[in-house]
This record gives sequence, structure tokens and C-alpha cells, in this order.
Amino acid sequence: MRSEEPRAVRLADYRAPDFLIDTVHLDVNLAGPETLVVSRLRLRPNPAGRAGVPLVLDGDALRLSGTPLLDGAELDAASYAATPTAFTLHEPPADAFELTLTTKLDPAANTQLMGLYRSGSAYCTQCEAEGFRRITYFLDRPDVLSVYTVRIEADRAEAPVLLANGNPVESGDLDGNRHFAVWHDPFPKPCYLFALVGGDLAVIKDDFRTASGRHVDLAIYVEHGKEERAAYAMDALKRSMRWDEQAFGREYDLDVFNIVAVSDFNMGAMENKGLNVFNDKYVLASSETATDADYAGIESVIAHEYFHNWTGNRITCRDWFQLCLKEGLTVFRDQEFTQDMRSRPVERISDVRGLRSVQFPEDAGPFAHPVRPDTYREINNFYTATVYEKGAEVIRMLKTLIGVDAFRRGMDLYFARHDGEAATIEQFIACFAEASGHDLKQFLLWYSQAGTPEVIVTEHWDASSGTYALDIRQHIPATPGQTDKKPMVIPLAFGLLGSDGNDVDLGSDGRVKREGLIVLTSGEHRFEFRGLKERPVPSLNRNFSSPIQLKIDLSDNDLLFAARHDGDQFNCWQAMQSAMTRLLVTSAKEIREGGKPLGEPRIAEAIASVLNANDRDDAFAAQFSILPTETDLTREIGTNVDPDAIYAARRGLKEAISAQIQPSLLACYSGLADQGSYTPDAKSAGRRSLRGVALDLLVVGGGDEAIALAERQYADATNMTDRMSALASLSQVDHPVRERAFSDFAERFANEPLVLDKWFALQAAIPERGTLDRVRGLMNHPAFSMGNPNRIRSLVGGFASGNPTQFNRPDGAGYEFLADVVLELDPKNPQVAARLLGAFRSWKTLENGRRALAEQALRRINAVSPLSADVSDLVTRALA
Repeated sequence: MRSEEPRAVRLADYRAPDFLIDTVHLDVNLAGPETLVVSRLRLRPNPAGRAGVPLVLDGDALRLSGTPLLDGAELDAASYAATPTAFTLHEPPADAFELTLTTKLDPAANTQLMGLYRSGSAYCTQCEAEGFRRITYFLDRPDVLSVYTVRIEADRAEAPVLLANGNPVESGDLDGNRHFAVWHDPFPKPCYLFALVGGDLAVIKDDFRTASGRHVDLAIYVEHGKEERAAYAMDALKRSMRWDEQAFGREYDLDVFNIVAVSDFNMGAMENKGLNVFNDKYVLASSETATDADYAGIESVIAHEYFHNWTGNRITCRDWFQLCLKEGLTVFRDQEFTQDMRSRPVERISDVRGLRSVQFPEDAGPFAHPVRPDTYREINNFYTATVYEKGAEVIRMLKTLIGVDAFRRGMDLYFARHDGEAATIEQFIACFAEASGHDLKQFLLWYSQAGTPEVIVTEHWDASSGTYALDIRQHIPATPGQTDKKPMVIPLAFGLLGSDGNDVDLGSDGRVKREGLIVLTSGEHRFEFRGLKERPVPSLNRNFSSPIQLKIDLSDNDLLFAARHDGDQFNCWQAMQSAMTRLLVTSAKEIREGGKPLGEPRIAEAIASVLNANDRDDAFAAQFSILPTETDLTREIGTNVDPDAIYAARRGLKEAISAQIQPSLLACYSGLADQGSYTPDAKSAGRRSLRGVALDLLVVGGGDEAIALAERQYADATNMTDRMSALASLSQVDHPVRERAFSDFAERFANEPLVLDKWFALQAAIPERGTLDRVRGLMNHPAFSMGNPNRIRSLVGGFASGNPTQFNRPDGAGYEFLADVVLELDPKNPQVAARLLGAFRSWKTLENGRRALAEQALRRINAVSPLSADVSDLVTRALA
């Protein structure tokens, strides 16, 4: 474990590697605690590097076994040095040479789940970002690209399946019931994309014919008995492959594509070339065990990792500062894929909900950083919503700014120009500047400036001249290390609504780049529209064209009018959210001052009108009817936040809506009854989603009839979505039915860890005083394990990030609990321990009492020595 203060790494200090590794031959002998890795590296000095310097290879907790070989001859002991963290060859040859190193590993003891480790009965690897150095000494950086040949040897009974990157080359039997397999990947790749799996696994197989007619064998490896649950993942994979050919012209390039699902994984999945390793929650699904959200997650993550084959693998990032180049771009691609598979406006709403719930608070707190940071101390801590989700929004803005055709030309140019390279953001953006003729220098500020821009709009209406004007000012708040910000390029898709609900003809304006798009480039702008017969209602940032905080003082009448009539469905939803947010913020203030929650009949009427519409889109109606989250309201209030008042305001509004439109809710719920066998298609999922929203609003009133309705749905459910929506509604009411349902659920699914994760998470999110004790008790449940990241995320993460009132208890007990867990977990799995600290991202916005207690817990963690670099980095930043 690392105990030193993490060293700052700076983008400005980048220099090319002094050596390159052209080929890597690995011989991995899987033998429990005596696992041996023989690494044969073909190296040469890099013409772009420094000449005459020692060769220093990275290591992490490594044990060198035997004597290293240089061009086949044993090295003299004085010519090299080997420590757990580095191998140094003091005077490497001036020309190309071959270095052979042997390391000894104990995969079962690797609780960090980085490098080579055991997951159940299988050996597997995770090398991003810096896990390969836990397998063998190497130049562990993304800009060292090598061609790999891997030979794996293992006991046949223990590991009948032996997989690595690339294509299979050879396999055979050995003495002592052992066997081997050789894999070769012809495409140069950085070591973070290396993968190996060995174990006793079941498999489902299929095949795919590419657009050019090439045959590809597909396989998904899972635990025995779970083969049928991988069928949807296979279908999603084939749809992803076809879509990437059609949408981006990208064809798969190997003879095989393999996916392996493991139960112990720090991340969601990993895009290793030709051998994707997945957290099993993003592969396994059946109607009895997976919700519609699980199916959607599988579809999205399968697509994301497959799309990395080109945006991440064929073209990788030069250094970890460019992480958004592969992640933000690939998130954009998987979001586009999902929108094409499902409903564009509904998926856009869902993506923005996610962005606002995690990335906006990140941008506004102590962990704020640019999409491309300029410094880091621990790279694992920069796999963030800013890099991924905000990075995707930047790509979407680029497409909006230059247009669909120019964007496709830019992507084609990027693939053609940089295939097989480790690229930078500047090289990526240069392709679009060339393809479109746009000057994109100012646009690059989106990559270097942290913080969510605020766009403040003031409207002016002159009835005598029929002139409507918008004064628009942008402001980027100060963030850690960045106080002075430059104006950004902000494309705002927009329309003006007339009294008939239709868009007003905008006419022409020199500063409107094309109809329906305003582009901000300076701190202040004025846009005028003349010849109008009436004051319009502005509809700005349609489809969330830029990731901004839009501030415009529209009346409640304007917002509710837009919620019913805006031609942009995203902005219909946004108008409703804005109306509810305004009411809830006022209500929370009233409650803090001793008042009661506020209601607004027109909000309930607007929801009822959507529920009762003849042409109702169920999925959209569900999103429209969901109140802003407690995180949304925390962000809107900004300072001196009282989570209890926010919860009370939100609960009060839900109760008011339930009471006012109960007949509509009941009619909607009844009309959406289960219609036969389960299918995870978008239309069916939308129907179940709306039914769940209606049930939740009915149950929140606490009436016995509504609770009985939820109990009946739970008992009669024929799929996990309906069962979970009933249980989720019951979890919010203190009633004996709740505990009976929880007990029944645990008994039904005692042998289903992924299902029990849902059970853990629901209980962790109960907004009641006794929940912390409940969570502590559940940590002793037989199904809970501190060694499994999924269990930790569901229970501890579910409490810390999913239960604002109880994590932020006024007595500080929630903070102290999380500090205890982080300190216990840090020596075993620092990456997961650090991720839990994300719950503190908004601690500085809390009211004084809670803020002091949160700081106390953070300082207690910071006082412990040693701390991992992962945890030390985040605690230091949180307290800065």
C-alpha cells in the first residue's frame, strides 16, 4: 500500500517516453499464489525521447523472480535495480534490445482488484488506469503502443477457459492435466488495454457478419447456470456493431469478440481489445431478476465498451489528461445509440437528469475540475461525471455548432488521420475545424475551464414596435484553482412560442447563425426580433443544447404554458421542472422558518392533463410527473442547505398532488395493468415506468387502499420491474406491510446477489431516523461482503449518496459512519473507498451545523496515516 503523499502530475510537464516497446510476449502460468508472469519486451530508444538515460519500468507491489535477461543473457546484478515499484536498467543498449523479466503474483491476495486477481473461481485482469504495473514491470503509460502475443497456462480442471486479447492462435494439452492457449493481437495497444481471463465458465455463442462481409465469432462467458441471462447482452452487442457501421462507418476488425462477466469488479466494464471484462450486473438479465432500468443499462454499457474499439482502442489517448477524448466521446456515442434504440426526447431527459444529479454538484464543489484537467495526484479519481458525461455534452455541442454533415466529416477525418495513434484533444478538435471551416480555438475552453456556466437572460417586450429582445449574459463561477474565467462558446437552440402554442416565425437576424440557434461567444449579447404581434414565451436551450444553468425569470403562467405546448419535448419537461423547482425552493424556506409545505394546484392539473391525454407517450408522461430530486433542489438553493426541509417540501408537494388528482392516478394505474409476458422494449418499459410513478404518488398519501394496491402489485408481479416499483413505494412508508415485503424479497432472492443489491439499496434509502442502524445491521447480513464492490455501492453508497436526510443527519452520525467504512476499506480496495467520498461533494453548501460535522469527519480521515493515494487525494481536495 502506498503511504507517501501523492505526487502531482501536470499536463504541462508531458514529455514523450524515452523508450518504445514494439512487441510484448507474455507467458502467464496461472498457479494460485505461485503464479508466474514471464515478460519478453522488444524495446528501442525513442527518437523523440532523451538519449543516454536509464530505462525505468513501472511496478506496483511486484516481486521479481529469477535473473533478468538482456538479449537472452543473464544481467549482472550491478547493471539493474528492482524494487516493488520500479525496475531500472542503468545502461540500456543504444539500439533495439530484448528484455526478459519474471514476476511472481498471488492473484487471490489482490483485494484491490487491479492487475491480475481472482473473482470467484476465475482469474481476471483490470489494467486501466495503472493496473498493468501490478502484473509485470512496464512503461505503464497510454502513449506506449505494442503488439501483444500472450501464452496462458493453467490447470484444465481449474481453468478450462483461457482468454486474452486479439485472435486465438494455438492451444493444446500439457503434462499434469494442464493446458495452454496462445492469443495474438495484431493492433498495437497501450498496456491498460491488456486483458486475460482463466476460469471454469459457461458460454453463449453467436456470430456477426460485418458490412464488408467479414465473419466474426461472438461469445459471452458467464457463471454456469446463467447462460440464458446473457441473451439480451448478446442482442445488444449485435445491434451495437451494426449501428456503429451505419452511424459512424466503423467496422469491427478482429476474428472474435469476447465478453466475460465477473462478480468482483471496481468499474462497470472495461473495453480491453477483443476481450471486454464486465461487472456481471451489466450482462446478466431475466424478467425475474432484472428491471427495465437494468436492461437499459446493459444495452448502454455493452454499446459503450464496444464503441471503444475505435474511440479508445484503435485511437487511444496520449496521456491520462486526455481521458475525455476516449470516454466523453464514447459516452456521446452510446447516448446516440440509446436514443436511436428508444425514444430520443425521453433518453435525452434521462441523460440530463443524470448529469445534473452528479456532474453539476461536482462542478460546484471541492472536486470540480475541467473536462481535461491540467493536474492530478491520483488518476483513478478522475474517472468522473465531468470527464464522462460533461465530456459527452461537449461533443454534442460541437455537433450542434458545426452541423450534422460537418460533424460526420470531422469524425471520418479523425479516424483516418489518427488510427493507430495516441491522440490529444487538440488533434481531435483540429479535425472538426478543418472539416467545417470553423475556428474552434475558443470552443477549446470547454476542455480547460471547470464549472457550469450560468446563462442569465433578461427579456424585453415593446408592444408598440412589436420588438422582443433578449439580453443574455454568461458567467462561469470560480472553481478550485480557477478564479478568472473567459467567455465560452455556448450554442443555444431556441424558439419563441406564440399564444397558439406554436413557434413564431423568427424572421432573420445577422447574429442568429441559422434558424433556431443562438451562439454566445462573448460575455454579453442582445438579440432582437421585430415585427411580432404579441409577446412570445421564450423556449431556450432546447434539447439541452449546452450544459449550462439557465436563469430566466419567467412567470408561473409562462412555465406552465410551455410545459403543455412547447414543440420541444425536452423543454416541455424542463418547464415543468422549473415550475416545480421554484415552488419547492420557496416551500423549503417556509418550512425552515416554521411554516408548512406549499402546494400548487396548477402543477397537479398539468400532470393530470398529461396522464389523461389520448395520445399519451407513457415514458414521457412518467418523466414529466417526477418531481425534481433533492439533489436538484440542493443545487438550486446553493448555500445554507437544510436537507430535512428539502425532503419535507418535496414530500408535501407529492402528497398534495396525490390528493388533488387521485382519480386520474387511479385510472392511469389501472389502465396500465400487466399485459402478458414481459418484454424489455422501450414501449413496454415506458408503460411500466408510468405505472410505477402513478403508484408512488398514490402511496405517498399513506392511505390504506393505496398501500394495499402496492402490496398486491408486489405479490402478483410477474417481472422484477413491477415488483421493485411496488417495493420502492412501500419503502417510503412506515407500515408493517413494508417489513413483510422486505422479508419476502430477501427469502425469494436469497441466492441472487445482484437482486439483493436492489434490496440493500432500497433499505439504505429509507428517509427515517432508524435507517443508519438498519444499514449497520445489514452489513452483518450473510449476503453482504466488504470484498465485493457491488455490495458496498448498493448498501453504503446507497445510504451516503441516495439518502440525503439520513446521511446528513444533524448529529453527524451519517458522516462518521461513512468515515469508518472508508478507513476500513482503504487498505483493501482504495479505489472503491475513494469513490464513496463522492458523497461529500456538496458538504460546503450545508447549513453551519452539518457543515462543521462533515468537516470533522473529513479531517478524521485525513489524520490517519498511512492513507492510500486515492483517498488522500480526495480528502485533501475536499478540505481545500
